Amino acid sequence: MKKKNFVFAMLALIALSFGCKDDSLPSNCFRDPDIDQEFVITILDGPTVTLPSKISVFFKVTEKDGDPVGFLTEDDFFVYEKGINDGCFEEVSKSEADRRISGIQQFFNHSTMLVLDLSGSVLQQDLDPLKMAAIEFVKSVIPEDPVSGKSMGIWWFDGEDVLHELVAMTNDRFTLETGINSINPNISNDSSTDFYGAVIKSAAKAKEILETNQTGDNLAAVSVVLFTDGTDRAGRYLKTEALNAVISSSQDISFFTIGIGGEIDGDELLQFGPNGSGSSQDLSQINNIFEQVAGLVQNEANSFYLFEYCSPLRSGTENGIVIEAATSDAGRVKVGSIKFTFDATGFGGPCEL
Repeated sequence: MKKKNFVFAMLALIALSFGCKDDSLPSNCFRDPDIDQEFVITILDGPTVTLPSKISVFFKVTEKDGDPVGFLTEDDFFVYEKGINDGCFEEVSKSEADRRISGIQQFFNHSTMLVLDLSGSVLQQDLDPLKMAAIEFVKSVIPEDPVSGKSMGIWWFDGEDVLHELVAMTNDRFTLETGINSINPNISNDSSTDFYGAVIKSAAKAKEILETNQTGDNLAAVSVVLFTDGTDRAGRYLKTEALNAVISSSQDISFFTIGIGGEIDGDELLQFGPNGSGSSQDLSQINNIFEQVAGLVQNEANSFYLFEYCSPLRSGTENGIVIEAATSDAGRVKVGSIKFTFDATGFGGPCEL
């Protein structure tokens, strides 16, 4: 995404010097929590000012441990603003100023790469259960009726130094299912497992997809889901090389791993799937593991939000906004917030979202 906007946003956060911790302040003032916030809101693009008075910012919400927080609604967010005449960040109601916090469908492209291990052990022993689990994964992530902004492609690897394309990126569920059903025991010419190579090549492909989808003003992210039933046997690449491919990838690329079989090392898989990993040595759990990771991918894809706001302010170069996310989970309130500044020079009306 636009790095200069991201840097500007971070500098704005550092420069912001006003807050509201005084308990004597009115109830509509924002108060910085005295404890660590459980949600982390990270600005990915913006803030962007569009005259006459529109402010936009694209952000992601995660738990402190990095797990994505998806499917929040507009009712889960609260907006506070502070101008030059305000003693605190005051909550802004919808009747005072139009605002909108949108999900991904309107402006954002999320792509999923499903990467399957089709080495000899899978093709000879686990192919049918894998195909059934992969089809259910597709059904969980891709809507039955194609929608813009959500797509998936399928690749596979064996012992060759190649990441084979099975189905190109598409938003058509039937095409993906047909591709999976086409897999047969004779698809591979090398029964070994080049897992580290598959990780490296998947990271490169994800970067390519991301750059394609981020042309112009488009915003995008990619989730890579790697399935394997064992460890790297080809020995073509080092583990450190594969880990570096994951670690050095863009913040807009997420990695998930699925492992099934007696050779699986869950701790190692977690290193290659920092955004989510599921494993079991029991083949009968393959559907459950794929379903679990599908839920993580869905949550990841829906943890991005676009905030658009028509400010009532008409002057000031260091005005401030707080966006707060607050939800109740089993009776326990989770909150997180972020502050940024904006320049209202030249602001006027009318403003339309």
